[in-house]
Amino acid sequence: MEEFMSYLITERGYSNKTKEAYQRDLDDFCDFLRDSGEPLLISVNHLDVRVYLAFLNDRKYSRNTISRKIASLRSFYQYLLKHEKIKENPFSYVHLKKKQARLPRFFYEKEIESLFDSVNGVKPLDQRNRALLEVLYGSGLRVSECANLKLSVIDFDNNVLLIHGKGNKDRYVPLGSYAADAILEFIRDGRKRLMNHFGKDHDYLFINHRGEKITSAGIEYVLNQIIKKSSLASDIHPHMLRHTFATHLLNNGADLRTVQELLGHANLSTTQIYTHVTKESLQKNYRSFHPRA
Repeated sequence: MEEFMSYLITERGYSNKTKEAYQRDLDDFCDFLRDSGEPLLISVNHLDVRVYLAFLNDRKYSRNTISRKIASLRSFYQYLLKHEKIKENPFSYVHLKKKQARLPRFFYEKEIESLFDSVNGVKPLDQRNRALLEVLYGSGLRVSECANLKLSVIDFDNNVLLIHGKGNKDRYVPLGSYAADAILEFIRDGRKRLMNHFGKDHDYLFINHRGEKITSAGIEYVLNQIIKKSSLASDIHPHMLRHTFATHLLNNGADLRTVQELLGHANLSTTQIYTHVTKESLQKNYRSFHPRA
């Protein structure tokens, strides 16, 4: 298992976060084997796999969670097979029925306007919240990427951000003019005031009310406070702004490859969940092209 974890980092180029997810899935499987009286990983057969699947279903794990756990174990046993530790991968014949894909939840343009209307203000945290909302919606960052954003990766001359993303992959993301203006205002005023007041000195852009680097959970809390102040009767999650970013790009004519690059997706198939269209777009096309519309 230690060799496999090292392989994930050195040869596959996975991030530590991904490695930890694999480690948890393997540890859970080892616990299951010990409880069932079969402590050896290399002795696992197809029957053990079926029993484990039944065990996961009995525990009411979601279909997505079970799929991820099985994928982790399939990769591990493929590694063992490749290095001649076993003669057959017991997980190679497990094919789970795919769960019907849900359309990503996103905000309509009028809802986005309502969100921005609720972050007007001159206090340091008002400035931070406006910049945070502009970056999440305007650049489509993951919440972890936003929390880890540093001043040193912001290029105001070319209006781009250098993002160190999922899987240790770097990409450039455009920085919209609204986001750039909001960030500059926060850096020059609100952020400086908070940092000086609490005696902090670090390179992270987004900070909490004590001048410390904001966490992903902190960003979720801030967004929940923003939605409460707005006129919207919806809930919010940082990923909804990423979904909205992609949806609005596609609905306004961007091609799928461009959106894939901006989101930092390794595979185009991941981006294809955004090929839905809004009701307004459907109605517009219907009225334009159907003779009885």
